[in-house]
This record gives sequence, C-alpha cells and structure tokens, in this order.
Amino acid sequence: MKTTSQLRADFLEFFRSNGHTIVPSAPLVPANDPTLLFTNSGMVQFKHAFLGSEKPIARRVADVQRCLRAGGKHNDLDSVGYTARHHTFFEMLGNWSFGDYFKRDAILWAWELLTGVWKLPAERLLATVYHTDDEAFAIWRDVIGLPESRIVRIGDNKGAPFASDNFWQMADTGPCGPCSEIFYDHGDHIAGGPPGSPDEDGDRFIEIWNLVFMQFDRQPDGSLVPLPAPCVDTGMGLERLAAILQHVHSNYEIDVFQSLIRKAGELTHTADLEHKSLRVIADHIRACSFLIADGVLPSNEGRGYVLRRIIRRALRHGWMLGTREAFFHRMVGTLIEQMGEAYPILVEQRVTVEAALKQEEDRFAETLEHGMKLLGSVLDDEGSAAHAQRQVPGKTAFTLYDTYGFPVDLTADVAREHGWSVDMAGFEREMEQQRELARSASKFSGGNTLPADLVARLQATRFLGYEQSKAVDRSVLAIVRDGVPLNALKAGESATVILDATPFYAESGGQVGDSGWLRADGLEFAVHDTRKQGEGVFIHVGTLQQGQLRVGATVMAQVDAAQRQATALHHSAT
Repeated sequence: MKTTSQLRADFLEFFRSNGHTIVPSAPLVPANDPTLLFTNSGMVQFKHAFLGSEKPIARRVADVQRCLRAGGKHNDLDSVGYTARHHTFFEMLGNWSFGDYFKRDAILWAWELLTGVWKLPAERLLATVYHTDDEAFAIWRDVIGLPESRIVRIGDNKGAPFASDNFWQMADTGPCGPCSEIFYDHGDHIAGGPPGSPDEDGDRFIEIWNLVFMQFDRQPDGSLVPLPAPCVDTGMGLERLAAILQHVHSNYEIDVFQSLIRKAGELTHTADLEHKSLRVIADHIRACSFLIADGVLPSNEGRGYVLRRIIRRALRHGWMLGTREAFFHRMVGTLIEQMGEAYPILVEQRVTVEAALKQEEDRFAETLEHGMKLLGSVLDDEGSAAHAQRQVPGKTAFTLYDTYGFPVDLTADVAREHGWSVDMAGFEREMEQQRELARSASKFSGGNTLPADLVARLQATRFLGYEQSKAVDRSVLAIVRDGVPLNALKAGESATVILDATPFYAESGGQVGDSGWLRADGLEFAVHDTRKQGEGVFIHVGTLQQGQLRVGATVMAQVDAAQRQATALHHSAT
C-alpha cells in the first residue's frame, strides 16, 4: 500500500518523465491577487499566465499545490469533521499545458497514471464530459476504450448557458472551456448514484480528477471565440486519491490523518479514535500550521481572523473532549513528521508556528471555559423561548463574540451539534447597535476632549491615510482619559490615544472617522472612532483589549478597511 508521500512523489515523477517542469507550491496567501483570500486551487498561481498577462514558466508544468477553503466564496469550514471528504487544508495535484498538448494527451496521461502506475481497476472508473464535447467523448470511447455506458454527458445544470459542472470559466468573460471528470466507483454497497443522476450526491461515485480544456474566450455578449492556443488545467485531490489507493472510504482514514488523529487522541486523552472532534483537530492543525508558516498570524481581521476562527474551533473541540490544558501547538511535531519533507517551510518555521498557536491557546483558555458555560446554560434552559425555537438568541451570540471571543461560526458549530441554529439577524442587529454606541460615545463624550495645554504642546498629526491603511512603528505621544493625561493604560480601560502619525481618517464633513486597531506584541487597542481636535491633532478613541499601553510605546496602526469603504459608500450616497 502506497503512502500519501509516495503518491505525491509518484505524480511529480510521472509528469517529469513526460516532459513537464516541476514547480513548487505557491503560498496559501496569493501573490498580487486581491480578489482571493487564500489559494484555493492549483490554478491560482497560473492565473495570469492563462489570462495572457505574464509568460508561463514553461509550456508543460506540474505541481502539488497546498490549498485552503475556509473563507469567502469557497468555505468548507462548517462541514469539516462531519463528512468523509471536507477539509480546510488540502493538497491539489495538477498538470498544465500552456498551448502545448491538449485533450488527447491529457486524457491518455491521466488514464496511464491511474491504471498503469497506480493499478486502479479500469472497470471502477467512469468519465463525464460536457454534453457538446464530442471530441472528448470520442477519445474516451475510441482511444481509451471506455464503454459508452461509463461516459456520461453533463449539460447545463446550473440554470444558464455554459453553467455546468462540466464547463469551467474563470470569470464572466475570458478563458473557459469544457472539462472531463474522472470518477471512482466505490461499489454498490455504498449509497449513491453516478454523476448526473438524482442520487449523485451519495458517496459511491467520487470525483478524483478534473481535466479542464480551456479552448474558448468568452465575450461580453456571451459568445465563445476559440483561443489561438488552447490550454489544459487539471486538478486531483491528493487526500481523495490516497483514500482510494489505501482502500479506505473516508479521507480521515488515510495515513497522514491517522497519525494526526492518534496524536490528538493522546494529547486529549481520548480513546475513541473515531470521534469527530479528533477529525476536526487533525484537519485544523494542517490549516493553521501552513497559514502561520506562510506568514499569517491570528488577528481580528482578514486572513488573520480566519486563522483565529480555525484555531478556536479546534480548541473548542479539545475542550469538548475534556482537555483543559494547552495541546494544539503540540500537534506540530507530528505534522512535520508527515509533511515536513514535502514542505520544508514547516520545518523552517516550526518555532514560529508553535509559539503563535501556544499564544492563541493561552489567550482563549479562560474565555472558552466561561463562554461554554454561558452557551450551555442557554441550551439547557428547557423553559425558555430560545429552547422552544431551538435557536441561540442573537444577543447571546453577540455576548459570546464580544466578551468571550467566540467567532459566531463557532457558536453555530456548537448549536448545530444540539440541533439548534443561531439568530444571525439578531446577532447583526447587536453588532450594529454596538457600532452606533461607539460612534455616539466618541461624538458626545466630554471624556474624549484633550486638555488645552496638551493640545498646545502637540504638533499636528501627520496623516498617512492617502497612501496606506496600515502604518508601522508609530509612536504613542499621549494617552488621555476623562481629560486627564495618563502614562499607561491597562486592559479593559477606554481612553484616547494620540500618535505622531496615523493612517486613520478623522471625522469631517459628515463622514465618521475610521475605526481599526493599534497593535504591538501582546497588545491590542480597538479604535472605535477617530476625531480631530485643535490644530490638526488626531485622537483615536477606543478600548485596550489586551496588554498594557504606555506613552512612548511603538505600535502598528491598522485601519478597518472594510468599515472605511462602507462608510465612504454611505457618505457618497447621502
């Protein structure tokens, strides 16, 4: 039986021997692509080559790409641990042709690798093609020898022309084309029907390889113009492949996951290695470790907040298993044993990864205990309206978020395990109410007014917001609470902070000021509003969430860009 590492190596060696240049995996944070939160497929690093805006490294390329689907459009987080094949982090095997080979070679090589090298039984495989792609159909039938009964034509099944599981397009316009998917039949003892049938969502027939044939350029009017140099883009999930070749049904039964599950069981003192919480922990340590290795750190915004959500979801599952000590960072060594050779960055960044995870564990430990007690009291209150509706009130979800650091999807995760939901509309109302209170407090509270003698001593704040929304190494010139200058501020205290320079826009012309964060190592000051006083002195109104802030400290000032954009749009529309 081949290990996952051997399958990864087999794939690369097969395509190297067939004239492909092997390229390393791109990071999980896409380079020069603001449209994507994370690298979520193998084609991401080649997007500009397909669009023609940059030259490909070679005409034939193969790689193994680390991918993440846990935020934005592609988000598998809620399903992880509860199904056989959903993951946050996964590996995508891919081979690519930029104007070199096309359908015949792509199909032949896929078939040779699956049945010749890996010895998959041909009678267990079937293929799908786009319903008008007679060329691909003929290759499968006449060249490969697949019976017509195992070649399925898939039409436009998503409500619009070319909207199909078997027609791939990068966007509404641009490169696109039909695809052919290869499925493995697990056997009639597993529920489910073939692709295109009413029962296709069952687990019997599993897609293992998608061959995309980019042969058209879609125009704004919807018409398709043939590309002068058609391309091939293929993707195969390594974990799914390993499950088939290791003769198991669930991805969590393959060697990589079993090692991680055993380690998670050891650290949480859990004997039942089939427990879903162990699956969650095993999945999440891969996502979190690779994200940190690629430069993402836990925070309350963007990619950092997705990472924080994943970490805290794993910690909550550890808590469910009864562990009350830091365990998650101790999984990293086992992960490196399994994947460090293929991804040396894990070895290089081990200290950083373990330290970041340990810090987040320590930060969340106390609030996790209290938050779970609060949530448990709501779930157990049989006489309440919430219990009758089987819905966690929005106010409770907000308290968990605001006071105990529970991402709302973590609350939803717990609720779902009890057959409950979360009142998301109520949660959003509470969020907006807090924003409004912060705005009102900053506008009308005399406590945010600076003493006249301090204003006279301070120079005008240098505004950096035209060029950037984040500024590093900014000096804290003053801290003021209730009109009294302070030397330091403790966690939980509110005040105004004055910096030497800032990217924060101050309230002006009817547009409210920016919100965001001031951060340093172990320190976070949440800025609720920004105002201007005297001769251009910017004051940052907010609350110290963590650590101790002193006059003279150096901080990183980060604007909440999404809030700024929403405010600007609202202001321009009124």
